[in-house]
Amino acid sequence: MHIVHVANAYGPKSGGLRTAMHQMALGYLAAGHEVTLIVAGPVAADEQTAFGRRIMVPAPELKGSGGYRFIVRPSKVKRWLDTLQPDRLEVSDRTTLRSLGAWGRENNVPMWAHERVDGVLKAWLPAGIPTIALANAHNKATARAFNVIACTTAFAQEEFDRISVKNTARIPLGVDLDFFHRGNFRSEVQDRFTGGNAPLIVMCSRLSKEKKPQISIDALRELVSRGFDGHLVVAGDGPLRAELQSAAQGLPVTFLGFVADRQQMAELLASADVVLAPGPIETFGLAALESLASGTPVVVSRTSALKEVVGPQESGAGLAVAPEGIAFAGAVQDLLGQPVEDRRRAARARAEAFPWSRSVALALQLHESLGSAAGRES
Repeated sequence: MHIVHVANAYGPKSGGLRTAMHQMALGYLAAGHEVTLIVAGPVAADEQTAFGRRIMVPAPELKGSGGYRFIVRPSKVKRWLDTLQPDRLEVSDRTTLRSLGAWGRENNVPMWAHERVDGVLKAWLPAGIPTIALANAHNKATARAFNVIACTTAFAQEEFDRISVKNTARIPLGVDLDFFHRGNFRSEVQDRFTGGNAPLIVMCSRLSKEKKPQISIDALRELVSRGFDGHLVVAGDGPLRAELQSAAQGLPVTFLGFVADRQQMAELLASADVVLAPGPIETFGLAALESLASGTPVVVSRTSALKEVVGPQESGAGLAVAPEGIAFAGAVQDLLGQPVEDRRRAARARAEAFPWSRSVALALQLHESLGSAAGRES
């Protein structure tokens, strides 16, 4: 089976969508299938990679997005599809590429819902705009265009359930449990930022409006007012970096910018005492799951899908609280009050419920079921 996956917002160096596409592609390849990724890029390119063939379609960068590009002419993608003639088409975009659903109905197209439209609209549109109504109309049209909507969490599926869309499927994403693990702990990482005798907090996020990274700065300020003597490390870059650095003046915080070295990131996550994931509309949150796999508990926004990822409070893997600095500060103190070994063991155990192998198996089952349905209809 030849599977083509098309996406906008394919991060130039990192990002949850990029990671998910690569990991799923590797799983498809291992299962004996052919894979082609068609993504928005700075220039035209056609190359063979470890995760299959990758075709880049030149696309403009969205201002203030931190490097994300969007294909404005879907006809360029359709020409590639006419040439490739895939057996299955996956689409990870609900903006300019939604029209691909009509192209590929016969190829049983699943749409991956990697974001909440209502949440994105609320984050970017002025107050007073009826975001729910707009999201409902958009999602109805999307559901009509595709055979099935693949949702990574119950949170991602909620906005489709709200309008009684029935053609949805749940396919949780995963984490690389072999790469992110407790063995990546490095005492020298803690020494670098805290001197080795104070808590290390990490936030790994794109510094953009919808991610609400300022919650972490607000939490740190609150912690300092309570006598906290640890350090916050911010790993990530984006349009809000200068604003956040200004707001954090006088606080014990280091802005690393984008961390290109994957091993360095794994060591940072494993060496942290707590990781913050403040994004209020995350539909999965791979960075948080990588933190759990590294044995580090996570504080997340209870308004996002990450409450499903960390699990119930009694699991000990993390806490889901209101997306506010004071709430995050309290959660950090609660987690730091738990025995170190207990919280690290609980975090890793939670992550082990999310192997990429399960995600790949569920996706391939979906492809097979769609193929069977097509055969019955013909």
